[in-house]
Amino acid sequence: MLQERKEFESLIHAIIGEHLATEAKQWLEEKAMLVREEKTASNLNLGFVTVPRKTGRQPVHITTDQQREIAEQIDGFSINGWPVDKLSRLWLLMQVNDSEKSIYINKIENLFKAAEMNELVALYASLPSFAYPEEWQLRCAEGIRSNIGNVLEAIMYHNPYPAKHLPEKAWNQLVLKAFFTDKNINSIIGVDERANKELASILIDYAHERWAARRTVNPHLWRLVSKFIDDTNFADIEKVFKIGDGTEKKAAALACYYSNFQPARQLLEQETGLTKDIEENKLSWTNI
Repeated sequence: MLQERKEFESLIHAIIGEHLATEAKQWLEEKAMLVREEKTASNLNLGFVTVPRKTGRQPVHITTDQQREIAEQIDGFSINGWPVDKLSRLWLLMQVNDSEKSIYINKIENLFKAAEMNELVALYASLPSFAYPEEWQLRCAEGIRSNIGNVLEAIMYHNPYPAKHLPEKAWNQLVLKAFFTDKNINSIIGVDERANKELASILIDYAHERWAARRTVNPHLWRLVSKFIDDTNFADIEKVFKIGDGTEKKAAALACYYSNFQPARQLLEQETGLTKDIEENKLSWTNI
């Protein structure tokens, strides 16, 4: 694990170096050295706040090979679309000495407590790189309660930490919040793997509330219900399948296709065209 973190750190450092002018690069290197050596957090705190003024906020451009290497180091992680100050903050955080657990955690926690929005975005997006990953569950769960869209996306999008480390209750809250705030479900790492019966029940209740208010339901909701279709909720799938619009009907078809509930499979048999599209990968959750 230590070797993997070092390789990841080196990769991020190399990418940053491709995007910074000499003066900014020198400043970041000097600040990193101070952060590695200090017992207090004064250089970390000042450096973390100062990064954007030194590096700028230009977008980071990475090659396909670099993205592949990043994903190999931290499964599912992506820095596509990141500005260079966010990436520099990630790298600076990785310089914090983690040999003493309580000191390390306090340093990072204090950054969270004092952070403004862009700093919070960088901190939450950096969760997969932190030492002692089990210690950040409550901090991640607190972030899910945020009403700041950019913060939520930092936690939800291309961030493997929640799926890997959150307990089921917190994970379910994340997914429900994603539907509440109309986030891109396809960008949530582990959304299919961590589907569970309790979440399916919660989402069914949410769909009923939306219908009662004469509002539409995100078709991806049925994606997380599909493995748990049974006698208690099959009527809802039938409703979507029979009276939903084109997209909703496709979602219901996908849900039935991935279900082991026999009545759902029989319902899908009535639509040979949709079944054929699914089997030929013309219709999937990623393109609906």
